[in-house]
This record gives sequence, structure tokens and C-alpha cells, in this order.
Amino acid sequence: MRRVRYHEYGGPEVLTLEETGIPSPAAGQVLIRTEAIGANFVDTKLRRGPESGPLFHRDLPAVLTGDVVGTVESVGEGGDGSLVGRRVAALVEDAFADYVIADAAWLAEVPDGLDLGAASMLPLGGPVALGALRLGRVETGDTVLVHAAAGGIGHLAVQLAKLLGAGTVIATAGSAAKLDFARSLGADHAVDYTEEDWPEQVREAAPGGVDLVLDSVGGEVLLRSLDLLAPLGRLVVYGAASSELAAIPVTRLFGLKQVTGYSLLAWRAARPDLARRDVEETTAHFAAGRLRAAVHAELPLTEAVEAHRQLEERANLGRILLLP
Repeated sequence: MRRVRYHEYGGPEVLTLEETGIPSPAAGQVLIRTEAIGANFVDTKLRRGPESGPLFHRDLPAVLTGDVVGTVESVGEGGDGSLVGRRVAALVEDAFADYVIADAAWLAEVPDGLDLGAASMLPLGGPVALGALRLGRVETGDTVLVHAAAGGIGHLAVQLAKLLGAGTVIATAGSAAKLDFARSLGADHAVDYTEEDWPEQVREAAPGGVDLVLDSVGGEVLLRSLDLLAPLGRLVVYGAASSELAAIPVTRLFGLKQVTGYSLLAWRAARPDLARRDVEETTAHFAAGRLRAAVHAELPLTEAVEAHRQLEERANLGRILLLP
């Protein structure tokens, strides 16, 4: 079978297509024949190595994570044989391959008729967007600010905020096309965060302050977002795409402001019951047509380099899929 790895840090060109044997699942694992792979932006940071900063590190030779949609081919020793033949989605550590190994405990079953874009959002994108909103205690009528709103997770967060009752959703993105995209998903206001006065534009849209901020950018964007929070406002950080690790002075929180970090793996470990509920609820929203996943591009596995180029250019509206 084919797989993609990298043996040195650098640009997208370091990604290498290799031939190798089909792996065997251990106890608690399944083997999946891959139908589609949702590429994740974080891997572009890991692939760059030390230049991305201490937050992003992966030993060489390195694998690429991804959200895999496919069919269970076999199960590990003692596993549930009824899983064989089922169409599932899973967050996979070594994902860019014709066959992958996944944790059986966190498989998301794909409903009949669900398209590849939506199916690829069941393990990570949808649950992270929903989990971050829930951790931020979104309430009916809240004003919610979603950064990177045209990205794979952000574009779902805009829609889910509305589904959970947010009164006003303000989206930020880095181009006119992305702002239009965010509006098409239901954002009430869209702001270009590459403009220096973007916080003032948010204040115009929410003069009383923002109740909840979802931030995957970090750094200066996070710090300036703190100033936009209303009393009792909450900021949930679930990424640091800027590679900047902001230090938050405690005095910035004395105005009844809260900052919480979110990680899917930490959420699974701490509250597996709620983590599974997030997957089930996301699946139900997609199946009912209340939530849609945008697919920016579908590329063959042999074009993994191009997929990473597009992710790094940050021109994508929604998800980039690789098709083995």
C-alpha cells in the first residue's frame, strides 16, 4: 500500500509517497480501508519543525494526522467482529495512507447518504466546534465571535453557534472571499482580522461586548479578543495557528473574564461521555441537513504536497480532502 511521510523538516515538498505493507490492528484497534482523508492544518506546522516554535514538535520520520473516512477491514484480537464492513470515520495518527489503523473506541459511524466532506468532520471538526461552544457555555441570545471562521473547524462553529441559539455571530477571516463565505453560513457580521482596526469593527457590531470568543489563532489575536469580552464573557482557545504563545496577565481577567483551553484528546480523557455525545449530536445535525461541511478541494493521495501548499496559503474555504 501507499503512505505519505516526511524524513526532514521543511516545506510541503518534503512529503514523500512510500510503498509499505498493510498494517495489522492490535487489540482495541481496527484496520480501515481509506476512502477519503481530511487534511489538518496543524500538520503544516509540525512539518516545518523548529521554525514553528516549541508548541509544534514531531520526531522524524514523521506521520501526518487526518480524519479518515473508510470501511473497516478487520479488527484486533478480541475486537467486535460486527464492525467489519461498516463505513466509519476516525481521527488517525498515521492517516495519509491506503489503509490505516484507528482506535476502535472512538469510531464514528457514518450514516447512509452522508457525503465525504460531512463524514470527514465527524471525528474532529464537528466535535471540536461543538465542544468548544459547550465549554464556553453558549446561551440563547449570546454574541459569539468566531476567529478563522472560514477554516475547517471555524466554518462549522459559525453554524453551530446559531443552532445553539446565539443571537449574533461575528466571524473573522483574512480575505474578502472568506468573509463572504462566513456570511453565507449565517454569520451576522464578518470582519477582516488582517486589518489593524479589526477590534474596533467588532465593537461596532457588539457595542455591549462579546459573550463568547472561539479562538484557534492565539498570540495577539487572543490578547486583543480579551478586551472585547463583556463582563462574565468567556474565551475558549482551541489552537495556536499563529505559533505565538501569548502570556495573559492575571489583571486582564479581573473584569469578570474567563479563558479556557480546549483539546479534543483532553476532553475525551476527562469526559468521554460528553465527548461521545458531541460526536452523536454532530452526526445528527449533518444527517438532518442542519449543518453542512464545505469542501474546498478533492485531491488524489499522490498530491499530498499540493494539499499542504493549499493549507499553508490559507486560501481554502472549508476542508481539503485527499482521495486514495
